[in-house]
Amino acid sequence: MTKDDKEIVSALRASLAGKVGQDRFDLWFGAATRLDFDGCALRIGAPSRFFLEWIRTNFRRQIEDAYREVFGKSPSLEFHIDDAGSDGDEDSTRTEDVAQPPSAGNNSTIKNVRARSDHGSNATPRRRFASLDTFVTGETNRLAITSARMIVDRPGQLTPLMFHGPTSVGKTHLLEGIWSAARKSHNRTSTLYLSAEQFTSYFLEALRGSGLPSFRRKYRGVGVLILDDLQFFVGKRATQIELLHTIDGLLREGRQLVFAAGRSPAELAELGPELTTRLSSGLVCRIEQPDYATRLGIVAQMARRMKIDVPPEVQQYVASRLTNHARELSGALCRLQATGEALGRPISLKMAEEALADLIRSSARVVRLPDIEKAVCEVFGIEPATLQSGGRGKRVSHPRMLAMWLARKHTRAALSEIGHYFGRRSHSTVVSAQKRVDAWMASGSPLDLAERRWPVDDAIRQVECRLAAG
Repeated sequence: MTKDDKEIVSALRASLAGKVGQDRFDLWFGAATRLDFDGCALRIGAPSRFFLEWIRTNFRRQIEDAYREVFGKSPSLEFHIDDAGSDGDEDSTRTEDVAQPPSAGNNSTIKNVRARSDHGSNATPRRRFASLDTFVTGETNRLAITSARMIVDRPGQLTPLMFHGPTSVGKTHLLEGIWSAARKSHNRTSTLYLSAEQFTSYFLEALRGSGLPSFRRKYRGVGVLILDDLQFFVGKRATQIELLHTIDGLLREGRQLVFAAGRSPAELAELGPELTTRLSSGLVCRIEQPDYATRLGIVAQMARRMKIDVPPEVQQYVASRLTNHARELSGALCRLQATGEALGRPISLKMAEEALADLIRSSARVVRLPDIEKAVCEVFGIEPATLQSGGRGKRVSHPRMLAMWLARKHTRAALSEIGHYFGRRSHSTVVSAQKRVDAWMASGSPLDLAERRWPVDDAIRQVECRLAAG
């Protein structure tokens, strides 16, 4: 290919990755499949007929869309089997490179297939797996990380081990960390880590290519089998049966199984009772969304890894406002880094408030009056329901006015509703409280709250952080 053709292929790859998702792109196009452009047509070369037919059937539309996006016209595509991308490297336990499924002509091992890069090299960069040491521990994931460390030290003691929970709470991080730690352990346990989609595609290729004995030796002969995204097996009956026998074989030998899914075994009834009962027979760990302290640790760690200087108050701001998942925090730091470089200024709280305003609006959770009451009472050391009492001393009235001001800012409650909630007061009392707090903020007057003097801005920020932390 000419230099221009290589640049075209790079643009096509980037567009295609955006359309199919990075994980699926890495599996089907990142290492096992070649894309070449000869000036007229795009040639898609796959390492086997199974790969070729799978790509043609499942990804042709996305390839055509990527072609149109780059060229602005209808595509000219050519599909063919390409043997040039494979080599003789053998590694039955490493999944950093995409593994070629066993076929009729290769029953002894699974060969690594590496695609040539657009610059002519035969090797792709190895994927960097996460480590258990970089997993930020908090109350929502303490059982999960403890269990992960236990099975690395004593594989087979807790088997199967299953993590489940919403997206981006650390499930894949734990699986990768277990894989990395197991391969470095003193007993050098053979360890295999792959996604449910990879397991399915390799099984189907073995089934069609008469390579089942080799497939079964590989997957039933490891010391630790790690499978991610179990929900992918829903509706794939043949693969479910093979997985069931694989699990049974490994359990009989006392081997370690580690799984992850977006739902608990009870919520994966579509997998059938045989599989779900086996998934439930070991330790099932639910991982919740990270709390404020965990999010703060994640932000600090990400900033160190990205080598950007994020002041503590900005870290606190990000962790308190973005409460959904870790990828959201990563996106916020990337935006801050880009904004700082674009403006030629260090990252500051004011910059963060401006740069992240739309992200924060889209992720903000619903705040209710009881939430505000609870946060104010916790920050200022007031007994629950005190704000609803008739007390008029500053120790109660000042926090109450702050609570009314925050209610106006963070809820859609009417003035009368706010006044009624905080001590059966009239709507005019709420208006008066709002004006009073605005005046405090304008003058910078400190307030005597919880037996100490608080700058009003700091007092409000502390309550808002508590609100965001839930």
